[in-house]
Amino acid sequence: MKRVTVTVPASTANLGPGFDCFGLALALRNTVRFEAIRQGLEVDVEGEGADDLPTGPDNLIVRAAERIFQKVGRRPPGLRVYADNQIPPGSGLGSSAAAAVGGLAAANALVEGGLTRDELLRLAWEIEGHADNAAPALFGGLNVISVAGSGGETELLRRSIPLGELRVAIALPALRISTAQMRAALPEQVPFQDAAFNIGRAALTLEALRTGDYALLGLALADRLHQPYRKRLLPGYDAAVAAARRAGAAAVALSGAGPALVAFAPTGHERIAQAMALAFEQEGLPTRVFVLPADRQGVQISVVG
Repeated sequence: MKRVTVTVPASTANLGPGFDCFGLALALRNTVRFEAIRQGLEVDVEGEGADDLPTGPDNLIVRAAERIFQKVGRRPPGLRVYADNQIPPGSGLGSSAAAAVGGLAAANALVEGGLTRDELLRLAWEIEGHADNAAPALFGGLNVISVAGSGGETELLRRSIPLGELRVAIALPALRISTAQMRAALPEQVPFQDAAFNIGRAALTLEALRTGDYALLGLALADRLHQPYRKRLLPGYDAAVAAARRAGAAAVALSGAGPALVAFAPTGHERIAQAMALAFEQEGLPTRVFVLPADRQGVQISVVG
C-alpha cells in the first residue's frame, strides 16, 4: 500500500506589530504519515498532546485530508494516520496550522491531487480562518500574508522575506488559554493612531529581520493592536519581557496568541530563555524553554509505493 510521510515546522506569528500578517517557521517539526488501507479509518497520535487530541474523523489532520479528497474527487478506500507531535498544542507555536498543513499535504500526495503549495495555503486559510502560521508551515522562512475581500472573492497574497542566520529563545508557561479567548480579548475598534503606529513598526520589523539589524529590531518590534490587550490574560508577561531584555534580548513578542513568548537576540539564547522562565515561575507557572533556529524548508514530503 502507498505510504506518505510529511514533516511540518512550528511557527511563530504576528512578531509584534505584524498582527495576522507575519509568520516565521521554526525548526521544531511534527510528522504525519498516511497509508492507504483496504477500508476504515485508523488514527494514532504520539508525542505532544497525545492524551488530548481526537483519534477519529474530528482530528484536524483527518478533517484537512477530507478537504483534499473532496476537492480533487479522489480518496483511498481506507486511511491509516500516524502523527508524532513535537509542537506543543495550545502554545502559540502553530500546532493547529501544522496539523492542517500536514493533513492537506499528505492527502494531496497520497491521491496525487496535484495541488500547489499556494492552493494548499488557501485551503489551510479556509480551515484555520487565518494564514499567518500556515504560510511558514508550507513555505518555511519569514512570510508576509495579506487577506482581503474583493468583489465577493477573497484575495490572499503571500511573499517570502529573505533572512540571514536567525535563532530565537522561547518560553512556554504552563497556562491554557485558547486562541478564541485571546481573540475575545481584542477590542472591536482601535484608534487610528495605533493602526498607523503598527504599520510603520511592521515595515521596520521586516527590514530589521531581513538585514539582521538587532538594534533596529529592538525599536521596531512594538505593538499597539493586540499585545496590550492579550497580556492581561498572561500572568508574568511584563516581568518575563523585562527579564529577557536584561539577559540580552533585543526584542520580545507574544508568539501568535500565546502563551509562549519569543525573544530575538544575536547570542545568549539559552540565558534569555531561562530568564523568561524564571519570571513566569515566580508567578507560579512552570515553564518550558526552547532555542530554535528559523526553518527554511517548510513542509517536506516523502512518498513510498
